[in-house]
Amino acid sequence: MNVKASAASAVTWMGNWLIVPVSETALLNTHLESLDAETGGLFTRLREAGDLPTKSGSLLPIKGVTGLGVSRVLLLGLGTPEQPTTQGLDRALTAAFRSLSDKPNLDVGLLVPPAAVLGSKSAAEFIAAAVAAGAIGSSGQDLYRTERTRHPFAALHVLASDNYSAAIERGTILGESINLTRELVNRPAQDVNPVTVADRCSSLAAEYGLACEIFDVPRLEAERMHSLLAVAKGSTVPARMVKLDYRGAPGNANHVAFVGKGVTFDSGGLSLKPTDGMVTMKCDMAGAATVLGAIVAIARLKLPVNVTAYLGLVENMVSGDCYKLGDILTARNGVTIEVLNTDAEGRLVLADVLSYAVDQGAEKIIDLATLTGACVVALGEDVAGLFTNHDAWSGQVAQSAKTVGEDLWPLPTWDSYDELIKSDVGDIKNTGGRWGGAITAAKFLQKFVGGKPWVHLDIAGPAFASSAKPWREAGATGYGVRTLVQLAESSAE
Repeated sequence: MNVKASAASAVTWMGNWLIVPVSETALLNTHLESLDAETGGLFTRLREAGDLPTKSGSLLPIKGVTGLGVSRVLLLGLGTPEQPTTQGLDRALTAAFRSLSDKPNLDVGLLVPPAAVLGSKSAAEFIAAAVAAGAIGSSGQDLYRTERTRHPFAALHVLASDNYSAAIERGTILGESINLTRELVNRPAQDVNPVTVADRCSSLAAEYGLACEIFDVPRLEAERMHSLLAVAKGSTVPARMVKLDYRGAPGNANHVAFVGKGVTFDSGGLSLKPTDGMVTMKCDMAGAATVLGAIVAIARLKLPVNVTAYLGLVENMVSGDCYKLGDILTARNGVTIEVLNTDAEGRLVLADVLSYAVDQGAEKIIDLATLTGACVVALGEDVAGLFTNHDAWSGQVAQSAKTVGEDLWPLPTWDSYDELIKSDVGDIKNTGGRWGGAITAAKFLQKFVGGKPWVHLDIAGPAFASSAKPWREAGATGYGVRTLVQLAESSAE
């Protein structure tokens, strides 16, 4: 999306649509006065009739406007100055851009409102959020439709008196990075598999100055990643692990590891999923896609941190070669695992990747995975589960998520849950049974972090939306990219 800063007046700017934010506090809407005068009192009449869309996220498109350089105006409610939380602002702006993106090649102008309307949000924050929302709201999951339902804008013009080039750049980078994650998750397994994702990582690394290392099957075997390789045995597509390094700080300071589950398709293996449970399993690599989108954003923003992203990439398929119930796997760190359910495969992939990250010297670790349906049962589709062995690191992650408006909730990792994954024939088993399924999955992962400060985010709910809402498409959401970028920024501070 082409974004342009413009010092043009909202009265004289010419394009297809002009978005005008409106405050619920009428006296603050001073930016409407010149528009009102040129349109013969249009906005006064709307206010007197009670038709101004002032509540946060409410929209009123007006066509056939006279007296301005543009004939179509979209009024966007922001609520009161106390209301524009980060989440509320993102949702309102994305809803506005989504409502305009059904037509191709539109020039859209956005009037930056006065500071009083934005409350605690600065103009720069508003503009960065708007530019990201423009990119996200004009991009859909209709990647294979002959007639698209969403169309990127020809240009987005930010109408502001000052130069906000840094805010525009930040919003562009975040929007494009979130869309990268969304695109990879939305594409089907026929296009997205361990090999093609690894190739995409390689090209992005070359473009944005990341060091990239791709582990093929012989390398994975040499690294003793037998748990990950077991999951991949049933597929004709070989496993891969990708390591992406970004070094923005001197030495090895602030070295954080991002680890992502990348099951590019999950049939369930011999513990075969039913059709309804399998149909969206292209999304089971959302954790890997999220850490990829985040490290690309971090590199493009040139943040003063050291981050390594690890993507564990497999297909979980059914064949005569696939791993079986009752198998005993030996993970990279020597822990033996009894397989009681081949559909509890994500934790088997992450076990080896986490262990490798520890051995590579990560000071702190965060992993993201569409790991359990149990977490969706517990928290719903819009909230991620947070699990940790380190309160301070967990608090930093939680604060980062709160800052960017991505919802998560902590769940316990008490020692008593360890009993549920003890095996009679190995060290641990890969499922703890029906109760506390999200927690026992996290406790399994904890066996492979070597006591390092660690947070696990179960994003099975928010990573992939079952239905559209005014502020989002159905399908991949890009959840977690913002949190990881903010986490990197807070780590730098």
